[in-house]
Amino acid sequence: MNYRSNKVLAGHLAMLTANVAWGLMSPMSKSVMMGEVSALALVTFRMVGAAGVFWLTSLWLPREKVPRKDLLLFFVAALFAIVFNQGVFMMGISHTSPINASIVTTTLPLITMLIAFFYLKEPISWKKILGIAIGGAGAVIIIVNSQLNAGGVVGDRHLLGITLCFAAQFSYALYFVLFKGLVSRYSPVTLMKWMFLFAACCYLPFSWQQVSVIDYSALPASTYGNIIFIVLGSTWLTYLLLPTGQKYLRPTVASMYNNVQPIVATVVAVLWQLDVFNGLKALAILLVVAGVYMVNQSKAREAEQR
Repeated sequence: MNYRSNKVLAGHLAMLTANVAWGLMSPMSKSVMMGEVSALALVTFRMVGAAGVFWLTSLWLPREKVPRKDLLLFFVAALFAIVFNQGVFMMGISHTSPINASIVTTTLPLITMLIAFFYLKEPISWKKILGIAIGGAGAVIIIVNSQLNAGGVVGDRHLLGITLCFAAQFSYALYFVLFKGLVSRYSPVTLMKWMFLFAACCYLPFSWQQVSVIDYSALPASTYGNIIFIVLGSTWLTYLLLPTGQKYLRPTVASMYNNVQPIVATVVAVLWQLDVFNGLKALAILLVVAGVYMVNQSKAREAEQR
C-alpha cells in the first residue's frame, strides 16, 4: 500500500469512527435532556468542555503560529461547523426522536454534493439528480411519519426538531466545502482549540443562566456519564478525527459516512426504549442511503475523486 493509499485509508477510518460516536450522541443527548439539563445547557457543556480539552491537548504538541487573518477564518468556520451545526442539531434532538434526528443526518451527502456543484463546479449527472430525488423522498417520509404518529402540537414540535436537524446538516455541508483549504493548513488540534473556543464564547452569554440553575447534586450518575461521553467521545474525539477525513477525502465521499449514524442511533434508542423503530423509518433510511449511493456511483464519480 503506497503513501497516498495510507492517507485515504486514514481518512476513511477517521470518518467511520467519528460517525459511530455521533450516532451514539443522539440517544445519549435525548436521555440527558429528559432530565434537568436543557438543550442549550448541554450544548454549552459540549462547547466549553471540548474547548478546555483541546487546549490541554495542545500543550503536549508543537505550537503552530496562526496569523490574525486565519483566526478570523477559524471564527467563521466555527459558526458553520459547531455553532450552527452541533448546537442547532442538539436543539433539534430536544424536539424530535433520536432516530428521526439521525435519519436527517443522512441527507448531508446530498446537500454537500449540491453545494460542491455550485461552489467547486463538481459535475452533476442525471444519476445524481435521481439519487437526490430518492433521498428527498426518504426525508419526506420522516416528516410525514412524525406528523401522523404525533399529531397536533406534538407533531409541530417534531417538525421543528426535524427542520433544525436539517439546518444543522446544511451548515455542516457548507463547512465541508468552503473550508477544505483552511483545514489542510493546520493540525486538527490547532483548528479545534480555536474553533471550540470561539463557539463557547458564542453560547455562554445566552446559556449561562440555564447552566447555573441546574441542581447538579440531584443529577444521576448516568447523566454525568452521558455528558462526559458527549464531550470526550462525540465532540473531542470526533472533531479531532474530522479534519483528517476532510483533508484526505473529497467532500461528498467524507459526508457519506453520515449514513452510519442512524444505524447506531436506532439500535441504541430502541434498546434504551427512547424511540420505536417501524417500517416507515426503515423505508426512509433505505431511500436516503440508496439516493446517496446513486450520487456517489454516478458517472461523475471519477471526476469527483481526482
